[in-house]
Amino acid sequence: MRALTWQGTQDVAVEDVPDPTIQESHDAIIRVTSTAICGSDLHLYSVLGPYLARGDVLGHEAMGIVEEVGPDAGDLRVGDRVVVPFGIACGSCSMCLLGLQSQCETTQVREHGSGAALFGYTALYGSVPGGQAQYLRVPQAHYGPVVVPDDGTPDERYLYLSDVLPTAWQAVEYASVPDSGTVVVVGLGPIGQMAARVALHRGASRVIGIDSVPERLAMAARHGVDTVDSGDGVLEAVRELTGGRGADATIDAVGMEAHGAPFAHAAHRVTAVLPDALGRKAMETVGIDRLAGLRTAIATARRGGTVSVVGVYGGAADPINLLDVFDRQLTLRFGQANVRRWVDDLLPLVADPTDPLDVLGLRTHRLPLEDAPGAYEMFQRKADGCIKVVLDPAA
Repeated sequence: MRALTWQGTQDVAVEDVPDPTIQESHDAIIRVTSTAICGSDLHLYSVLGPYLARGDVLGHEAMGIVEEVGPDAGDLRVGDRVVVPFGIACGSCSMCLLGLQSQCETTQVREHGSGAALFGYTALYGSVPGGQAQYLRVPQAHYGPVVVPDDGTPDERYLYLSDVLPTAWQAVEYASVPDSGTVVVVGLGPIGQMAARVALHRGASRVIGIDSVPERLAMAARHGVDTVDSGDGVLEAVRELTGGRGADATIDAVGMEAHGAPFAHAAHRVTAVLPDALGRKAMETVGIDRLAGLRTAIATARRGGTVSVVGVYGGAADPINLLDVFDRQLTLRFGQANVRRWVDDLLPLVADPTDPLDVLGLRTHRLPLEDAPGAYEMFQRKADGCIKVVLDPAA
């Protein structure tokens, strides 16, 4: 089959790789009909090379048609149209029963002290081949895949249940937005766009979106978000919009590659090209992340507010201003999305013909899988108005 593989820092290629096969009784094989590029895939593209091997298949947002099932794949049937959550969970361990599927005790990557295994996301999360491919092996298929209607609607109506929508929903849930509260969303990529829409859908009186890319700001504004260019006095602008206090809740939807941190950016570039052993050591012992997004989220929260962090970070020794966090009595909540926990809330919204979250309006580019290398470069550069790329393995 054809699949997108990592070859080195900022170097990916579509290659022939072996077709996946059933390896465990809970496995299923799906024929991928749509797979998306996530902002966190750019971390693999640029930063997390020390935890990747040449030829690793990338991608963790995928959906398709079930082609084969193992004997213990539960109610899943050949021919089902399914969305595959990016995290791999069993559904029956103590963590899954608590709704913390991202910490699944069955698939935890204990070698690295990490949570549940993820598709296409480095040795830290199990080196499981990803979904930017024509076919995908799905472990724990008795629990993970979400069966969706095979009703002729575009894949993009359901595809974002794999990651974008549950991550955005959890971001708002963890932000503990009070009734008619105000929310700041830092970063208006796909997750930030949907977090802003979800916050408004769930009753926020005002959502303020911060970014520097005109197309992202324009998309958010079309959905009722007050936008602030990150190059313009952000803290002052947010205070002016919130009566001088700051927002009740803020969401960091950026993560480790925020703009505005030149020294950390240099550290990223150096770490990415070090030999693997040295690069891993640097990431585990040095504060390398670009923290502008997190710092903005902290700074724009009011006293007693909540900061919800869904942007991915990779440094183990990143400095933050704990004096400020303590003095202003902020609550910080972090974590990978627990996808299956939120599916029941989200499925009726995406299936609604009125499309209240405008999921069909998120994609800006749909391209053949063969064009994935150029799509990564375009997405990283934010060129051509690129906000969300969906790849078609059959094109």
